[in-house]
Amino acid sequence: MKDKIKKILNDFSGNYADIMIEEGFYTIITFNGKELKRYTTFSNHGGHVRVFHKGGKATASFVDVKHLPETLKELKTGAELIGASRKDPIKLSAPELVKAKYKPKVKIHPASIKLSEKLDLMKKYNELLLSHPVVTLTELSYYETIQKKSFFSTEGTEITQEIVLVNVFGGIYGKSEDSMQQLRIGLGGDEDYSKVLNRESDLNKQCSIMEELVKAEPIKGGVFPVILDPGEAGVFIHEAFGHLSEADSIQNHPTFRKEMSMNRELGNSILNVIDDGSLQGYPGSYKYDDEGVQAKKTYLIKNGKLTGRMHSRETAADFGEETTGNCRAESYKFTPIIRMSNIYIDNGDSDLNGMVASIDDGYYLLDAKGGQTMGNLFSFGAQYGYKIKNGKLGNMVKDINMSGELFETLRSISMIGKDLKFSEVGGCGKGGQIMRKSGKGAPHIKIDRVTIGGK
Repeated sequence: MKDKIKKILNDFSGNYADIMIEEGFYTIITFNGKELKRYTTFSNHGGHVRVFHKGGKATASFVDVKHLPETLKELKTGAELIGASRKDPIKLSAPELVKAKYKPKVKIHPASIKLSEKLDLMKKYNELLLSHPVVTLTELSYYETIQKKSFFSTEGTEITQEIVLVNVFGGIYGKSEDSMQQLRIGLGGDEDYSKVLNRESDLNKQCSIMEELVKAEPIKGGVFPVILDPGEAGVFIHEAFGHLSEADSIQNHPTFRKEMSMNRELGNSILNVIDDGSLQGYPGSYKYDDEGVQAKKTYLIKNGKLTGRMHSRETAADFGEETTGNCRAESYKFTPIIRMSNIYIDNGDSDLNGMVASIDDGYYLLDAKGGQTMGNLFSFGAQYGYKIKNGKLGNMVKDINMSGELFETLRSISMIGKDLKFSEVGGCGKGGQIMRKSGKGAPHIKIDRVTIGGK
């Protein structure tokens, strides 16, 4: 197969082409309450080809390599027609010629575990959750993906790598007097099966929180200073800021391209935001992206100023900036686009006690619960929170929404903790692709002004 692909590319007469071949193996186990709703393994295989020629670009997915020579010719013609209609021809940044093989190092590879053992683990966890009287319903899933990818380009890059992800995720539900309350569960989040073992204490902790949540009062709205825990702060930086740092999101948007100009002061000097796919053991960790570019650490904000953004080779050439290794596809069925890897707010030097003591009237918000963004505007939920009065934590509150304008909110971050933590379950939707290999993290942060809306 390898020699056949290389020959096809050697015979190609266009400007540039690359081919990704993929074998994917998946396991999904899902419980809904006491009922086992899904118990399956499946696989698929196929590939994706991209052609850049005379300023245009054309792509296609395929399942049989025997049609590739013909497909390349058709894509070359299509790319040339597209290029002729463009005012600005598409260019690619200089290549990083790579010849490599990569497989993640783990304590326990999920492929080494029997399917029946995975089912037994999920049964045990589900029964543990349902044993708590406060839990009226569970939605709990085991999700495992093992992708074996091979990448070849006309420039000579050849990469074979394995992408692995193991997750246990879902939620528990408890009934209060006026509504049904939900708490999310997320365990694992990397290549190692051992990360989902022996997690009973974490599940019991969520059930204990639910016991308090069903008795909590709804939050009272207004404009307040808030403290976000690492989970809520991670979602904020991912959704509200991260997507605007993906170069293809602003490439053809003059207003936001201007707003996101380099060296613009976005926050206090304590604020540092980083995207780093080269970190090991997190939901968004990988070795090479789907253009054959190695994952790396990119400072998006450094000492409060915008210093970088995430790129494909196409956008790096357009912006005149370096490639970052962020061009990825969820599977061979999709064309790679720019995606965050592990985006996070870096550690500061404050602590939670100091943040709480600094607030006379505000809230401490924990664990993200959905949300949406529209340009520079955002709105997120929190699974629960605590009232802060006169520098002390008070009672739990529920039915929480937080909203604001991105740039104003970034400037309002006045304290950053030194307890950086990554969420164990990642995931991000963009361009019709649900990218599960996407991580986010943060320490506790204090924001001086946020609009809070209740139920």
